[in-house]
Amino acid sequence: MHDLLQATGLAMGLILGGDAELWQVILLSLRVSGTAAAVAFVVGLPLAALLVMSNFRGRDLLLLLSNAALGLPPVVVGLVCYLLLSRSGLLGGLGWLFRPAGMVLAQTLLALPIVVALSSRALAPFWAEYRDVLLIDGAGFRQSLLELARMARPPLLTVFLAAFGRAIAEVGAILIVGGNIRGETRTMTTAIALETQKGDLPLALALGGLLLLMCLGVSTVTLLLDRRA
Repeated sequence: MHDLLQATGLAMGLILGGDAELWQVILLSLRVSGTAAAVAFVVGLPLAALLVMSNFRGRDLLLLLSNAALGLPPVVVGLVCYLLLSRSGLLGGLGWLFRPAGMVLAQTLLALPIVVALSSRALAPFWAEYRDVLLIDGAGFRQSLLELARMARPPLLTVFLAAFGRAIAEVGAILIVGGNIRGETRTMTTAIALETQKGDLPLALALGGLLLLMCLGVSTVTLLLDRRA
């Protein structure tokens, strides 16, 4: 218990003292996860709207797959991204392996099913209520999507926060794709795993505490927005 309290005190000192390595890891985590959540939202929202507003063959199967992919194993996603980004892979020429861009790709693939599945649930009631009005006014897909997104802003913001929370708490995929390189691809989750293995509890506790606060903050905001919606 004494060692744990001592490590916690040192961790608080690192946070309050503005430790350069600590904040570099934090900022990289926020940048990678924020970018991944944004890309997943920009790509996933039109896909969700297409599933809600259209009636085509295979639609129910795509909805089923998007919901099933909510539990997609991160290590499997990381392995697929590794194979795609390796020199012999289809995307090997991009040079994203062991780079933040590759980590963004992995986290985007993990967050995308969340955006598609939850956005479709958020948009469906509004489409059912205003479908006839939009069609009578001659609104196309793009205009209808903008109108639905405007009406469903609170639940869609909740969807974005859920995607961000999924991305920032992930470790398996980015460990495979990013390599956990110091000063380059080390994020909070990968640093926690590494520092714990090394026995460096102060830094691991500092990062773990910050990550826990971020996740709790995202969950709290998501819950409040969900209740408001």
